[in-house]
Amino acid sequence: MIWGLNLKRFIRRKNEEDLWSAYRRTFGLTKVSEAGELTGITDIGSGRLFVVKPYGLARYDKQTGQDPKFPLTGGLDVKYGLRSNLILNLTGNTDFADTEVDLEPFNLTPFKIFIPEKRQFFLENAGVFNFDIGDQDQLFFSRQIGIDPVTGQQVPINGGARLTGTFGHTELGVMDVNTRSSGPNPYANYAVVRLKESLWAGSYVGVMGIDKRSGYLLDSFNQTGGVDTRLVFFKDWLVDAHMAGTRSPGEPSGASDVGASLSYRSNWLDGIVERRKIGPNFNPEVGFIERVDSNETYGNLTFKVRPEIRGVRELQFEGFILHAPDTRNDVSTQEWQGTFRAEFNNGAYTDDDIADVFTQRITTPFHIYKNVFIPNGLYHFVRHQLTYGSGKDRRFTYNFFERFGGYYGGTLNEFRVRANYRPTPKFSFSASETWDRFRLPLPNENFSVALASLQANYSFTRFLTFTSLIQMDTSNTQAVSANLRLRYNYRPDSDLYIIYNVGTQFASIAPANPPQVRETRFAIKYTYSFAP
Repeated sequence: MIWGLNLKRFIRRKNEEDLWSAYRRTFGLTKVSEAGELTGITDIGSGRLFVVKPYGLARYDKQTGQDPKFPLTGGLDVKYGLRSNLILNLTGNTDFADTEVDLEPFNLTPFKIFIPEKRQFFLENAGVFNFDIGDQDQLFFSRQIGIDPVTGQQVPINGGARLTGTFGHTELGVMDVNTRSSGPNPYANYAVVRLKESLWAGSYVGVMGIDKRSGYLLDSFNQTGGVDTRLVFFKDWLVDAHMAGTRSPGEPSGASDVGASLSYRSNWLDGIVERRKIGPNFNPEVGFIERVDSNETYGNLTFKVRPEIRGVRELQFEGFILHAPDTRNDVSTQEWQGTFRAEFNNGAYTDDDIADVFTQRITTPFHIYKNVFIPNGLYHFVRHQLTYGSGKDRRFTYNFFERFGGYYGGTLNEFRVRANYRPTPKFSFSASETWDRFRLPLPNENFSVALASLQANYSFTRFLTFTSLIQMDTSNTQAVSANLRLRYNYRPDSDLYIIYNVGTQFASIAPANPPQVRETRFAIKYTYSFAP
């Protein structure tokens, strides 16, 4: 047996990487085919994988406009290895009280906002279910299960099962999750199947099917299916393509998404050309789609050079163009941008948009702030961006972001600064501030929105840790939220949590900025992991 292995040591004070086996910059450490070879290891057994992890939870929960609740509940997670390369996960009455709180976003666009998954059940082996269909769009997006996409409130999960693994050259993922009725969300069941067949190095062809059933009479089911492939030629050339479709009650036409791209990547040049057509009724309810009814053409070219300039590691010059009319070829979204980047030897960087020229048609007024709505119309504006991040070789680091220019008939200045300080190995904290200053040709047109956060982490020991997150968002009536969490890891994979939360745990991914449901929650959660 020959193993692919690589080792890296990173020396922060010098921003230096020391490698056992060097690799091309375009690949990175995780490209095992570029790694070294380890031989001579024999007689390896996988052992028996069978882990049972029950939990108990006591909680005080008070939502705005509702009476407080004092639920006392429990649940169970099971992990079982059917084979060395096939894992079954089971969960019952799943709870995510200990999941990290989302940073509150402020959406400046009429499109959905992408927020990464943080819940452990959905994160484990999540790569099996990846089905990328362009930019951040995903045919399957696990945050659509168990979280209301508009309010961010949790939807209780009765239970679920996930089977992931490989059979020869075939990668398999099967998931089924059932949620119960909660507020405006009726009961629902989600079934997902994903298959990927490996071809030559880095290449595959795959299929995915998703079936959602719910108690909502007007939308009792939603089905999604797709085929995708990635083909790698001569290491540097990649072809990505997909075809997907959805089916809902009424079977409307225009429920498809077809796209393909050709990419080239090397140490000095990256490029991509992409074509994609999304029908007006394409609706993967268990996926993430920023916008529909779009006929997109996209091109991007990035030059990378490493000049002999003192302190400079790499310079990049990027330009892209996006032309995305709707499927009737009426103007919808157009953008072109020129960007300059520099990376310095100490880890500092700058990322500057020389010009970002934007055209967009608004067909439905979208909410920005309180009673301020951007009206329908065709808008054309130009923006500029300056970004700088300090070197990473100090205990104190910082970065700032400034974008200024036009914004839907008016102007918008976005300023963001973030600072991190780690005075000791046990203690660290970070603070961020975002200030958006609007000047719009509307009633109440001059206003500002501020977002701020303060995060602190302290390790009493390697088993006992405390984390806190305090946030402020002046676009909300109740502007301040807080999350305090004490974790005691008393044995491997077994924890005691004490959690206090005021605000929302999970952020909305909906377009614009819908009102949020505020809650006060105090929870004590106990987990115990053992192998029967």
